Amino acid sequence: MMRAIKPGQIAVFLGLLTLILLLAIATTALLFGQLPLGDFRGVTLVMLALLLVYLYAFLVYRCFLLALPLREGEVAEHSRQELAANVNILFYLLLFNSLIRTHFIPVPLQRLIYLALGAELGANTYSAGALLDPPLTRIGSNTIIGHDAVVFAHVIEGARLELKAVHIGNTVTIGAKAVVMAGVHIGDNAIVSTGAVVTKDTRIGAGEIWGGIPARRIKAAP
Repeated sequence: MMRAIKPGQIAVFLGLLTLILLLAIATTALLFGQLPLGDFRGVTLVMLALLLVYLYAFLVYRCFLLALPLREGEVAEHSRQELAANVNILFYLLLFNSLIRTHFIPVPLQRLIYLALGAELGANTYSAGALLDPPLTRIGSNTIIGHDAVVFAHVIEGARLELKAVHIGNTVTIGAKAVVMAGVHIGDNAIVSTGAVVTKDTRIGAGEIWGGIPARRIKAAP
């Protein structure tokens, strides 16, 4: 059975969420409350407040990770790492999932969102899929993550929780609807075919082509 998120961890997240909401509301009132916004004043203020909620959420989330960074390895129950991991999960379930699992946000803007959430993305690297653990996702330059592909850096096996960073090199292509699991290392110029499932801890060499479920090497490097 999946390990439960504990009341104290929920309380920490709710405290951070309350701070985010208060900052957004106060900023909206101070900066925009006295402006003549016309007939759509109420709608405009709500939209501005919503935008500020997400901007402050990025800020508060990154400050939280500075205080309690996500570390690779098995997460012991009742530990500081469990607090960090579960509060991180709550941020994604209740705030960020709506940003990273939508097709309405343009891909270039998605790149900025992932950078704000702590992903390491090289120049000219974009994701049209979902990076579920940005602080543990390291991707080189000129790499593309295809439409509806998923990259994640956590392992949940019953009550066991483990974090393992994903490393993807330069000029890599991850096909549409592919899945890249925790602990995977992908070398430069490699290709993961459409719909492939790269299981945890797999090592894909530079220039190799992998495909299938589970993914296997179908073409060696030239």
